[in-house]
Amino acid sequence: MKLVLAPMEGVVDFKMRQLLTDIGGFDLCVTEFVRVIDACLPDKVFNRYCPELQNNGFTRAGTPVRIQLLGQVAEALAENAVRVIELGSHGVDLNFGCPAKTVNRSKGGAVLLKDPEHMYEIIKAVRDAVPIQHQVSAKIRLGFDDDSNSQEIVDAVVSAGADSIAIHARTKRDGYNPPAYWEKIPPLIEGKAIDVVANGEIWQVSDALLCQQRSGCTDLMLGRGALSHPDLAKKIKATMSGEQYQGLQWEHILYHIIHSSMHHDPTKDEKYFASRTKQWLGYLKREYQQAHALFDEIRRLKTKEDVADVLKKYAIAP
Repeated sequence: MKLVLAPMEGVVDFKMRQLLTDIGGFDLCVTEFVRVIDACLPDKVFNRYCPELQNNGFTRAGTPVRIQLLGQVAEALAENAVRVIELGSHGVDLNFGCPAKTVNRSKGGAVLLKDPEHMYEIIKAVRDAVPIQHQVSAKIRLGFDDDSNSQEIVDAVVSAGADSIAIHARTKRDGYNPPAYWEKIPPLIEGKAIDVVANGEIWQVSDALLCQQRSGCTDLMLGRGALSHPDLAKKIKATMSGEQYQGLQWEHILYHIIHSSMHHDPTKDEKYFASRTKQWLGYLKREYQQAHALFDEIRRLKTKEDVADVLKKYAIAP
């Protein structure tokens, strides 16, 4: 099985990918989307979204990273796809799942699910442009307002020649509200010659097992579950292989936050690490009761040094 770290906009950036892949379990990371309008973007944009390009497209732990593109102009997306491959991206991912209204209003992301023919044109243009040895993948939802055209959507992705498809088993209207409808995936992919990754509502190992059972997919994509449970991927892999794994304690999570050097990012302003840590604690509260107390302790702190000092008080190496 393969576990893919989901491209969560504004959350799973370079430092988060580094932290989570240091812990282990992931086979591939997909970046936050890079918005393409009608021209080829300068290299500095791709390097900003994916600093791993300076390491041959791998995270510090050696996990390959794939750049995700979002847009509506097929020719421009194809041109940018070729460039990211040249720069070292491990394949190209196309975003047809982002539910954000600002993105959809500019005819990007999930709104394209309304027009599978347009999706086909984009994917085919990219697949034709990118050398065949490099994968082209697409991330979709079951539909926009409903799932009435979900088969047409999947057929468009397959017939356009994509190598793999990640299916977030909800519509755009569903947003992130539970449940994820994993059971709707099997009829969509029956007889299709394409790798399929199931996504949505995988918070625990038991969810991963149930998702595999209901979706018929071996490969899974983890998003919010990995943020609330940072060693979830490692725990899933251990369970699937029958290995013993104790799991990370709260103090170990804090160690990994410090070791990720999130507080030493020269590209971010002084308040970034503080606000980012508070954001992440919102996810960690689901799995670790200690996150509540830590949030209260740092909620009024603004500098990265002050927040890092608090974390270092409790951090212990695993």
